[in-house]
Amino acid sequence: MTEQNRTAQHPLWARVLAGLLLALCLLYIGNPSGGVAEVLLDNVPVVGNLDEGVAAYLALMALRYLGVRVPGLSGRRE
Repeated sequence: MTEQNRTAQHPLWARVLAGLLLALCLLYIGNPSGGVAEVLLDNVPVVGNLDEGVAAYLALMALRYLGVRVPGLSGRRE
C-alpha cells in the first residue's frame, strides 16, 4: 500500500484536524509573540525548550499523517 493510498483512507475531519495542528505547531515554533506567550519559559533550566520540542514532534507527526514523506522518520529502509 502506497503512502498516497494510506492518506486517502483517513477521514476528511481527521486530515483537517491534522492540518490545523500542523499550522498551530508551526506558528508556535515561529514564536510571533516574541516569547510573551510561552507554555514553558525558555530560561527555565533543562525544561525550557521542551515545549518547542513537543511542538516540533507534533508537527512532524501531523506531516506524516497527511502523507508527507519526512526522511528518517518512517524507520523503514527503502
